[in-house]
Amino acid sequence: MTVGSDPSKDVTRLLGNWSRGDPEAREALMPLVYNELRRLAASYLRRERSDHTLQPTALVHEAYLRLVEQKNVQWQDKSHFFAITAQLMRRILVDHARGHLADKRGSGAPKVPLTEAIVMSQEQPAELLALNESLTRLAAVDAQQGRIVELRIFAGLTVEETADVLGISPATVKRDWSMAKAWLLHETQKGGDRS
Repeated sequence: MTVGSDPSKDVTRLLGNWSRGDPEAREALMPLVYNELRRLAASYLRRERSDHTLQPTALVHEAYLRLVEQKNVQWQDKSHFFAITAQLMRRILVDHARGHLADKRGSGAPKVPLTEAIVMSQEQPAELLALNESLTRLAAVDAQQGRIVELRIFAGLTVEETADVLGISPATVKRDWSMAKAWLLHETQKGGDRS
Protein backbone atom coordinates (compact mmCIF):
# COMPACT_ATOMS: atom_id res chain seq x y z
CA MET A 1 0.00 0.00 0.00
CA THR A 2 1.41 3.35 -0.95
CA VAL A 3 1.47 6.37 1.29
CA GLY A 4 -1.57 8.54 0.70
CA SER A 5 -3.57 5.74 -0.92
CA ASP A 6 -7.25 5.27 -0.11
CA PRO A 7 -7.67 2.24 2.20
CA SER A 8 -11.21 1.59 0.87
CA LYS A 9 -9.87 1.39 -2.68
CA ASP A 10 -7.10 -0.93 -1.49
CA VAL A 11 -9.68 -3.17 0.21
CA THR A 12 -11.88 -3.19 -2.90
CA ARG A 13 -8.88 -4.00 -5.12
CA LEU A 14 -7.79 -6.85 -2.82
CA LEU A 15 -11.33 -8.21 -2.67
CA GLY A 16 -11.45 -8.22 -6.48
CA ASN A 17 -8.14 -10.07 -6.63
CA TRP A 18 -9.38 -12.55 -4.01
CA SER A 19 -12.51 -13.13 -6.12
CA ARG A 20 -10.24 -14.01 -9.01
CA GLY A 21 -8.50 -16.66 -6.88
CA ASP A 22 -5.47 -14.79 -5.53
CA PRO A 23 -4.77 -16.18 -2.02
CA GLU A 24 -2.12 -13.51 -1.44
CA ALA A 25 -4.78 -10.83 -1.83
CA ARG A 26 -6.82 -12.54 0.88
CA GLU A 27 -3.82 -12.54 3.20
CA ALA A 28 -3.02 -8.88 2.43
CA LEU A 29 -6.66 -7.93 3.07
CA MET A 30 -6.86 -9.15 6.65
CA PRO A 31 -4.55 -6.56 8.24
CA LEU A 32 -6.58 -3.80 6.53
CA VAL A 33 -9.94 -5.01 7.88
CA TYR A 34 -8.98 -6.77 11.11
CA ASN A 35 -9.75 -3.88 13.48
CA GLU A 36 -13.18 -3.34 11.92
CA LEU A 37 -13.89 -7.08 12.10
CA ARG A 38 -12.86 -7.14 15.75
CA ARG A 39 -15.14 -4.14 16.46
CA LEU A 40 -17.98 -5.97 14.73
CA ALA A 41 -17.30 -9.13 16.75
CA ALA A 42 -17.14 -7.17 20.01
CA SER A 43 -20.46 -5.55 19.14
CA TYR A 44 -22.06 -8.96 18.62
CA LEU A 45 -20.62 -10.35 21.84
CA ARG A 46 -21.78 -7.39 23.97
CA ARG A 47 -25.29 -8.69 23.37
CA GLU A 48 -24.45 -12.23 24.45
CA ARG A 49 -24.61 -13.75 27.92
CA SER A 50 -21.81 -12.79 30.29
CA ASP A 51 -20.36 -16.31 30.47
CA HIS A 52 -20.11 -16.67 26.68
CA THR A 53 -17.03 -18.71 25.80
CA LEU A 54 -16.28 -16.92 22.54
CA GLN A 55 -14.12 -13.82 22.64
CA PRO A 56 -14.04 -11.20 19.86
CA THR A 57 -10.72 -12.48 18.53
CA ALA A 58 -12.04 -16.05 18.38
CA LEU A 59 -15.20 -14.90 16.62
CA VAL A 60 -13.14 -12.98 14.04
CA HIS A 61 -10.93 -16.01 13.45
CA GLU A 62 -13.91 -18.36 13.09
CA ALA A 63 -15.55 -15.93 10.66
CA TYR A 64 -12.28 -15.70 8.72
CA LEU A 65 -12.10 -19.49 8.44
CA ARG A 66 -15.64 -19.53 7.08
CA LEU A 67 -14.83 -16.68 4.68
CA VAL A 68 -11.90 -18.66 3.31
CA GLU A 69 -14.27 -21.59 2.68
CA GLN A 70 -16.57 -19.42 0.54
CA LYS A 71 -16.31 -20.52 -3.06
CA ASN A 72 -17.07 -18.38 -6.08
CA VAL A 73 -17.84 -15.21 -4.12
CA GLN A 74 -17.57 -12.16 -6.31
CA TRP A 75 -16.73 -9.50 -3.77
CA GLN A 76 -18.22 -6.19 -4.87
CA ASP A 77 -16.63 -3.86 -2.35
CA LYS A 78 -15.88 -3.30 1.31
CA SER A 79 -19.57 -2.97 2.21
CA HIS A 80 -20.37 -6.30 0.58
CA PHE A 81 -17.49 -7.92 2.46
CA PHE A 82 -18.71 -6.62 5.83
CA ALA A 83 -22.32 -7.58 5.11
CA ILE A 84 -21.24 -11.17 4.36
CA THR A 85 -18.98 -11.20 7.42
CA ALA A 86 -21.85 -9.98 9.62
CA GLN A 87 -24.00 -12.85 8.31
CA LEU A 88 -21.22 -15.34 9.07
CA MET A 89 -20.77 -14.01 12.60
CA ARG A 90 -24.52 -14.25 13.13
CA ARG A 91 -24.47 -17.88 12.00
CA ILE A 92 -21.52 -18.67 14.27
CA LEU A 93 -23.31 -17.19 17.29
CA VAL A 94 -26.55 -18.94 16.39
CA ASP A 95 -24.70 -22.26 16.06
CA HIS A 96 -23.00 -21.59 19.38
CA ALA A 97 -26.35 -20.74 21.02
CA ARG A 98 -27.89 -23.93 19.63
CA GLY A 99 -25.05 -25.95 21.08
CA HIS A 100 -25.31 -24.18 24.44
CA LEU A 101 -29.07 -24.66 24.54
CA ALA A 102 -28.80 -28.33 23.59
CA ASP A 103 -26.18 -28.87 26.28
CA LYS A 104 -28.22 -27.00 28.87
CA ARG A 105 -31.77 -28.28 28.41
CA GLY A 106 -32.49 -29.48 24.90
CA SER A 107 -34.29 -27.64 22.16
CA GLY A 108 -37.32 -25.40 22.23
CA ALA A 109 -37.20 -21.71 21.46
CA PRO A 110 -39.50 -19.38 23.39
CA LYS A 111 -40.93 -16.25 21.84
CA VAL A 112 -38.58 -13.28 21.75
CA PRO A 113 -39.60 -10.21 23.72
CA LEU A 114 -39.21 -7.34 21.29
CA THR A 115 -38.35 -3.99 22.82
CA GLU A 116 -37.83 -0.71 21.02
CA ALA A 117 -34.22 -1.60 20.30
CA ILE A 118 -34.86 -5.37 20.07
CA VAL A 119 -32.41 -6.09 22.86
CA MET A 120 -31.68 -9.76 23.45
CA SER A 121 -31.27 -11.12 26.94
CA GLN A 122 -27.71 -11.99 27.78
CA GLU A 123 -28.75 -15.22 29.48
CA GLN A 124 -31.15 -16.63 26.87
CA PRO A 125 -29.57 -18.33 23.85
CA ALA A 126 -33.05 -19.62 22.95
CA GLU A 127 -34.13 -16.02 22.36
CA LEU A 128 -31.26 -15.58 19.91
CA LEU A 129 -32.45 -18.69 18.07
CA ALA A 130 -36.04 -17.44 17.96
CA LEU A 131 -34.88 -14.04 16.69
CA ASN A 132 -32.74 -15.76 14.07
CA GLU A 133 -35.73 -17.79 12.84
CA SER A 134 -37.92 -14.68 12.69
CA LEU A 135 -35.19 -12.78 10.88
CA THR A 136 -34.87 -15.58 8.33
CA ARG A 137 -38.63 -15.35 7.66
CA LEU A 138 -38.40 -11.55 7.39
CA ALA A 139 -35.54 -11.79 4.88
CA ALA A 140 -37.70 -14.09 2.74
CA VAL A 141 -40.43 -11.43 2.71
CA ASP A 142 -38.18 -8.38 2.38
CA ALA A 143 -34.45 -9.00 1.92
CA GLN A 144 -33.45 -5.37 2.53
CA GLN A 145 -35.36 -5.18 5.81
CA GLY A 146 -33.74 -8.46 6.84
CA ARG A 147 -30.27 -7.06 6.13
CA ILE A 148 -31.08 -3.87 8.02
CA VAL A 149 -32.19 -5.79 11.11
CA GLU A 150 -29.14 -8.03 10.86
CA LEU A 151 -26.75 -5.10 10.64
CA ARG A 152 -28.49 -3.08 13.37
CA ILE A 153 -28.94 -5.94 15.87
CA PHE A 154 -26.18 -8.41 15.16
CA ALA A 155 -23.53 -6.02 13.91
CA GLY A 156 -24.55 -3.16 16.19
CA LEU A 157 -24.33 -0.61 13.39
CA THR A 158 -25.95 2.81 13.60
CA VAL A 159 -28.55 3.95 11.09
CA GLU A 160 -25.86 5.89 9.22
CA GLU A 161 -23.40 2.96 9.19
CA THR A 162 -26.16 0.62 7.99
CA ALA A 163 -27.06 3.06 5.21
CA ASP A 164 -23.41 3.21 4.17
CA VAL A 165 -23.01 -0.58 4.11
CA LEU A 166 -26.19 -1.08 2.09
CA GLY A 167 -25.72 1.95 -0.16
CA ILE A 168 -29.11 3.44 0.74
CA SER A 169 -30.19 6.62 2.49
CA PRO A 170 -30.47 6.87 6.30
CA ALA A 171 -34.15 7.78 5.81
CA THR A 172 -34.72 4.47 4.00
CA VAL A 173 -32.94 2.62 6.80
CA LYS A 174 -35.11 4.34 9.41
CA ARG A 175 -38.31 3.57 7.50
CA ASP A 176 -37.40 -0.08 6.85
CA TRP A 177 -36.09 -0.48 10.42
CA SER A 178 -39.48 0.67 11.79
CA MET A 179 -41.38 -1.62 9.43
CA ALA A 180 -39.11 -4.56 10.21
CA LYS A 181 -39.50 -4.09 13.98
CA ALA A 182 -43.29 -4.03 13.58
CA TRP A 183 -43.18 -7.16 11.42
CA LEU A 184 -40.93 -8.98 13.91
CA LEU A 185 -43.15 -7.97 16.83
CA HIS A 186 -46.18 -9.31 14.98
CA GLU A 187 -44.37 -12.56 14.19
CA THR A 188 -43.20 -13.11 17.76
CA GLN A 189 -46.70 -12.41 19.12
CA LYS A 190 -48.18 -14.77 16.52
CA GLY A 191 -45.57 -17.39 17.51
CA GLY A 192 -46.53 -17.00 21.16
CA ASP A 193 -50.23 -17.48 20.31
CA ARG A 194 -49.47 -20.80 18.62
CA SER A 195 -47.99 -22.35 21.76
